[in-house]
Amino acid sequence: MAIVLSVANQKGGVGKTTTAVNLSAALKAINKRVLLIDIDPQGNATMGCGVDKYTLENSVCELLLDECSIGEATVHASSVEIDVLPSNTDLIAAEIALLKRDNSEYKLKEALDKVKDKYDYVVIDCPPSLNMLTINAFTASNGIIIPMQCEYYALEGLTALIQTIEKIQATTNPDLDITGIIRTMFDTRNNLSNEVSIQLLQYFSHKVFKTIIPRNVKLAEAPSFGQAAINYARSSKGAISYVSLASEVIRKTSIN
Repeated sequence: MAIVLSVANQKGGVGKTTTAVNLSAALKAINKRVLLIDIDPQGNATMGCGVDKYTLENSVCELLLDECSIGEATVHASSVEIDVLPSNTDLIAAEIALLKRDNSEYKLKEALDKVKDKYDYVVIDCPPSLNMLTINAFTASNGIIIPMQCEYYALEGLTALIQTIEKIQATTNPDLDITGIIRTMFDTRNNLSNEVSIQLLQYFSHKVFKTIIPRNVKLAEAPSFGQAAINYARSSKGAISYVSLASEVIRKTSIN
């Protein structure tokens, strides 16, 4: 039975999609069966896996609107060797339609229940906002991984996200938990980054991953080739960091 993990932060530009794609590829490299779900209308995770979001016959949009099955919407991304449930801007229309339907917050969970035995991990790349798409992701998830750049206002944004998680726990998913907080785009030469990191460890020490994702050129380059860092530059610091994160995730979620 798959562990479902949402990668989320209501603040944009913190490495959310980079983490979703590279964590998925790293889990695959450790011989886990992985499905990556792109539930962000921007479709960046889709393109980052080498899947053309402009030529999709089916996507997560059609799935949520009951116009296709999850199997019909899922594609195999050969460049990263994982299955992907892709998205594009059509998903904006799906979000609007879901607002008018009863129990629509459970649509993704109901779809995933049909394929959970096929995978060890399902990783969901969430949009950088609280909307019906994010609620669907959180309702379907066992845990949330929070990428966080150690900069000014970061802790404030984290507090807002935790409040959102508590609302989901109180309504659609009482078992939802924070799997961990991952420090991204980290520069050890930056005093502010180090100070925020210290504060983060003081307040959330039991939830902070030991792995730190550094600023890395190969991580930034890989999406333009439709690949994860581990496929594009296996020995890069970025790729090695995400393999380390994947190992931590496996330990935290107790899958052997």
